Amino acid sequence: MANANVCGRGKVSPRRHVPAHIPKPPYVNSRHSPGIASGPEVHDERGIECMRASGRLAAQVLEYAGTLVQPGTTTDEIDKLVHQMIIENGAYPSPLGYGGFPKSVCTSVNECICHGIPDSRALEDGDIINIDVTVYLNGYHGDTSATFFCGNVDDEAKKLVQVTKECLDKAISICAPGVEFNKIGKTIHDHADKFRLGVVQQFVGHGVGRVFHSDPVILHYRNRERGQMILGQTFTIEPMLTLGSTNAMYGPMTGPQ
Repeated sequence: MANANVCGRGKVSPRRHVPAHIPKPPYVNSRHSPGIASGPEVHDERGIECMRASGRLAAQVLEYAGTLVQPGTTTDEIDKLVHQMIIENGAYPSPLGYGGFPKSVCTSVNECICHGIPDSRALEDGDIINIDVTVYLNGYHGDTSATFFCGNVDDEAKKLVQVTKECLDKAISICAPGVEFNKIGKTIHDHADKFRLGVVQQFVGHGVGRVFHSDPVILHYRNRERGQMILGQTFTIEPMLTLGSTNAMYGPMTGPQ
């Protein structure tokens, strides 16, 4: 979230209102990005239940957001409706006010890697769009995203999205207490290599819970970082693949599915 990408071509509307009765995370109204908090967060039974609730709401919001994707719809309209659904469920849209981020959801279209800011740009036939939803519910953040097709998307883009989803699924499947975190990166990189796709290294997964971004840092490429998964941890895995150079900020790519 600290690296918000102004990827659109339109105007950004004013910040949306959140009712006073909805609890807000501590970073709201501060333009300073909190960054990644050090030290892993391990949940007790109540914490796990809270994480399930926030994750469930985030998933429901994301599913709804996906139904809004069609040619002619602006990413700002998606933000407006996502914002409304989140606050109607008594939650706070976590991106809003995080490090000065002006919107309630991230919408990353085509070459935008991630953290795209919703604006007045209308989606076009053939676009792909990653929608990244995080909600703050009862003191816990639920974080999820997916890439959606807008109209008739070409086969190359469809394949990119499919392989990224496969990378995510394979990485999730190896998670268990005691597993080295670096196996996530190897699993993703190995599968991407089979299709000659690049793995973006500039952005990472992260611990999530009472804090929006915390340890562990999850690298999606081959690495030798140490650290093992602990029972009761929650963290995101966010592989981002590209058809072009992984060193460039642009070139058709897709984020977590």
